[in-house]
Amino acid sequence: MQALLSRCPGGPETLLLEDVPDPQMGSGQILISIAACGVNFPDLLLIQDLYQAKPPRPFAPGAEVAGVVTDVGRDVQGFKVGDRVIGRCGWGGMAEKIALEPERCTHIPKSMPFEHAAAFLFTHATSYYALVTRAQLRPGETVLVLGAAGGVGIAAVQIAKALGARVIAAVSSEDKLAFARAHGADDGLIYSSAMDTSDARDFSRSLKTIVGSNGANVVFDPVGGPISEPALRVTVEGGRYLVLGFTAGIPRVPLNLPLLKSCDILGVNWRTLVLSHPEINEANQQELFRLYNRGLIAPIVTETFPLELAADAISKLQNRGAMGKMVIKVALL
Repeated sequence: MQALLSRCPGGPETLLLEDVPDPQMGSGQILISIAACGVNFPDLLLIQDLYQAKPPRPFAPGAEVAGVVTDVGRDVQGFKVGDRVIGRCGWGGMAEKIALEPERCTHIPKSMPFEHAAAFLFTHATSYYALVTRAQLRPGETVLVLGAAGGVGIAAVQIAKALGARVIAAVSSEDKLAFARAHGADDGLIYSSAMDTSDARDFSRSLKTIVGSNGANVVFDPVGGPISEPALRVTVEGGRYLVLGFTAGIPRVPLNLPLLKSCDILGVNWRTLVLSHPEINEANQQELFRLYNRGLIAPIVTETFPLELAADAISKLQNRGAMGKMVIKVALL
């Protein structure tokens, strides 16, 4: 089979498409022929050795796949040859086949194409866990989504709207703001991830104007950097500030702010939820599928790439040129 391999730490230009042996399936695994693989920011971190997990090389990036079960280990229950599944693999997804444990796989609804399935759980399950399980979002509340045009950001916009919230999108360009509005944001504004102290004050004033005098009940932050402090300043008393990532760097925020506002700063690590509380994750997934089947949410796949050009997709993430989700189309199944 073919796989896009990382043989040494580095950027997307270091990835090589190679012929490799098919994976060996264990007795407690299923073998999946991959139709599509989602592209996510951790793929970029992983190949640079900047992610918390460091797989042995060579490995293929790609944390979420969709495809068809082609073989089933003798100790596996609940799956059969021919099943359409989503696989949460962490890495290994930018390849033609993968062997996974059944607890890392989910059956795909009949209405969901592979392209959507490969772009669904990583972003939507993370956003749902953040907004519902962690922040306990209520209808009528205001949610400020930073990085709202990215994969996890636009998922948060959709889910918050589906749950009856008012959504404010913060993004880095006019086209990204138009994108966020087209997919559910009620209003929004533009920031610079390279802002200095003066820029941060201006951004803080703009945030207060657009969010309104009541402030934001929930802030959804996968961006970090200099944007976090102004966003924390518009959080209401008793609000919830969700920390999901640091695409603009790890921020330093004054801890007197959560004290003065009596607000919560909540870390969101979906990977930990999956490992430690699979029953909560499963319930969240089923609710996401119900929202999908009702047409309230769906992955916004803006671009697809063949496997041989998968490095170009990761490069686009690196250059902050992506909106919504990008998907690698591996095979027609």
